[in-house]
Amino acid sequence: MTGRLKLVALLVALALVAGGGLVALWSQRDEERPVTILGPWTDTQETQFEEVLRGLGVPFDYQGTAAQREVLLSQVQSGEPPDIAIMPGVGELAEYADQGRLEPLNGLYDETQYGAPWSSGRTSEHVYWVPVKADLKSIVWYRKGNEPTGGPAPLESWCIGMGDDGASGWPGSDWIEDLVLQRSGPRAYSAWALGREKWTDKPVLSAWEAWGKLLKQNERAAERAVLTDHRGHPDRNGLLFAGWEDGCTLEHQGSFATAFYGAQEAGLTDSAGLLPGGPYEVRAHEVTGDFAALFSDRPRARELIGRLASRDGQRAWAAHANVFSANNAVPAKAGEVGTAIAKRLTGEDGKPRCLDASDVMAPAVRDAFYEATLLTAARTAERSDLDIPDLLRDLQRVQDAQPPTRAGLKRVCG
Repeated sequence: MTGRLKLVALLVALALVAGGGLVALWSQRDEERPVTILGPWTDTQETQFEEVLRGLGVPFDYQGTAAQREVLLSQVQSGEPPDIAIMPGVGELAEYADQGRLEPLNGLYDETQYGAPWSSGRTSEHVYWVPVKADLKSIVWYRKGNEPTGGPAPLESWCIGMGDDGASGWPGSDWIEDLVLQRSGPRAYSAWALGREKWTDKPVLSAWEAWGKLLKQNERAAERAVLTDHRGHPDRNGLLFAGWEDGCTLEHQGSFATAFYGAQEAGLTDSAGLLPGGPYEVRAHEVTGDFAALFSDRPRARELIGRLASRDGQRAWAAHANVFSANNAVPAKAGEVGTAIAKRLTGEDGKPRCLDASDVMAPAVRDAFYEATLLTAARTAERSDLDIPDLLRDLQRVQDAQPPTRAGLKRVCG
């Protein structure tokens, strides 16, 4: 045997003898790695979130991006998903759960602190996601001193921006969703969101037609809505105070607009009385959340998500400005605006809460929904004919092509 072969044989023998030790060593190194987290928060909120994470006492590596859907898909397809992903909706998470990619969260936090509809991620056996940030929709912001008196507002009064970095059109979907909810109620809304009611049925058709009539009031305002970013342009500091030449005074927007409008600048009210075709009674409040899910069964990752969802973790996160929690053990924020949002988010006002319908839908349906709202506004701006029933038939065909989801998504309102 040559010297080289003797050396190889010796190394192989050593590897076989020490194999168990090597496996244990690499396993230990794996557990010592920081927990990788993919989330939607960048800039100031990224700094705030990382401060909260440091307080949880678990080493982490956070990646914030406005394109988390695309980034997560790329990481999953490459076989290197993050330990924890935080997504603005549960439709995609349900697909990952159906593919067997998510780890159950059972026993990691007190589930009684999250009632319906936030507990939508529970199947008969497991829970797969938990909201770590919540926001209220079904509200309208107004300039202080210009409080709406009630009754449908004309298009010129509305500040509307349909643009977004990676999901343009979702502000239009919020209009449609709110109209379905306030006109037809939570039961019809839930059936539609879960694909049990057709897009072409009356609740959605009549809501879409009401929104189309609003846009037709002013083609120029409809065009501006298509071309404007929902955060304002060019400074992205909201739409109410952007100095628009027509002086819009109302914005149909979620509670995350507190990042733009402080309590001294703007107030909020329920949207039902101001929507086209109304006024309607407040049937329910639409809510949305950022939901955390486990793609890894590493003990450190399980520990971190449990601490983040706990009462103390949520209190620390909600202590920051513009952050609201779905955890019912977290005290409401102080101030007129914060209190008003918290009462509606927690159901303290006695009204049901319903998850954002497009967030619940399968990604392909959600994206088609966004595109359809953009198309409606663009065609209106061009004074082109738009067959709304035909548009909704196209959306129904996308819906019909989706496989049924099995993981959660049994309840949208509660």
